[in-house]
Amino acid sequence: MKKAKHTFAGRFAVACLIGVGTLARADVVTDWNTFAGEMIVQSKLGTPPANRVIAIVQTAVHEAVAAADLQKPGSGAGVAAAAAVAAANRASLVTLLPQQEGAIVSAYQAALAKLDDGPEKTSGILAGEEAAARVLAWRTNDGAATPEQYRPHAAPRAYVPTTGVAAPQWPQRKPWLLADSAQFRPGPPPALTSARWSRDYNEVKALGSKTSQQRTAEQTDIARFWEYSLPPIYHSVVQSVAAMPGRSVAQNARLFAAASQAMDDALIAVMDAKYHYGFWRPVTAIRNGDRDYNVGTKVEPGWNPLIDNPAHPEYPSAHSILAGALGELLKAEVGYGSMPELVTSSPTAKGATRRWKTVEGFMQEVANARVWEGIHYRYSTEIGLDMGRKIGALAAAGVARLPDASDASLAP
Repeated sequence: MKKAKHTFAGRFAVACLIGVGTLARADVVTDWNTFAGEMIVQSKLGTPPANRVIAIVQTAVHEAVAAADLQKPGSGAGVAAAAAVAAANRASLVTLLPQQEGAIVSAYQAALAKLDDGPEKTSGILAGEEAAARVLAWRTNDGAATPEQYRPHAAPRAYVPTTGVAAPQWPQRKPWLLADSAQFRPGPPPALTSARWSRDYNEVKALGSKTSQQRTAEQTDIARFWEYSLPPIYHSVVQSVAAMPGRSVAQNARLFAAASQAMDDALIAVMDAKYHYGFWRPVTAIRNGDRDYNVGTKVEPGWNPLIDNPAHPEYPSAHSILAGALGELLKAEVGYGSMPELVTSSPTAKGATRRWKTVEGFMQEVANARVWEGIHYRYSTEIGLDMGRKIGALAAAGVARLPDASDASLAP
């Protein structure tokens, strides 16, 4: 198998794992989260499957830490914890991303080499491997491999664009926290004859156009920043909370498991709504603005959005549901304490870093960006945030745990 090429982020992640990183870090859970995110990026997965992978990995880490009996206050990042987290990451990542096996095994071996040999190391490795095996068995038949059955809407003999759609089978997946994919399915988009439709149509038409003269330079920068959607851009925000003083390995293992489960469920829920309603993107609506029976919308035949359109229906906004789920979870995690500054960077903004003093500021920026990019209407972002908050509240109440260990179908 070919050895994966490392980007700078990947090399830095490995450096953290073997103890030579130069930047401040939280703990072994956070270091491996960074590394797992980099492996996912290098695998070139789309956003829905990428979030499924990180959810399985972080759930395995959570289970491994629990199995290693490290949830007592003050237990710290000891040898057993480090070994358990490393083993859970290696076992799950190699299974889910076999093309990255060389890089994953190298990072694992380097991390273990820094740990003293002994019963703690041995028991930690065993806990991590068993946890990964059971989580992988649990999620193998979650519906991600369901054959695609999407049928493009077209009259016989009529041409439609032939680009494949993204994750049409996601509504059939088994969620982590939701009762089913439609638990929080929203009502339909506004009627095309309504004032709300014309208002939001004209907003995205004016601010989301590739050639917009009304969008400010800052709005353009924010739009470009949130063009990226893979797990690292959101998990870096989680790391802002994970790095708070006094947090234990067990707390952070639970936090990342809850965050990744919530985000995976958010994509299941939003894809359910998207494919249920099949609502048109602004580029389609604006180029057909004379066909919606609304005198408040004007057609613009050559209109294009600032960024490329995602390959799935418009309503609701997936970025917004992700931000809502994560934001609600982080508010619950910090509680009445002082929220740390939230920070993340984006490859689609040339590595630029953005910071927020409040969770609400972070969530609203994500929602705004999707309008300024020209790919969502304002109401779609608002609905997405609302759906996400409900899912984040479920994650805050409890992480989805494995079925009883006596279930033979889940045995390692």
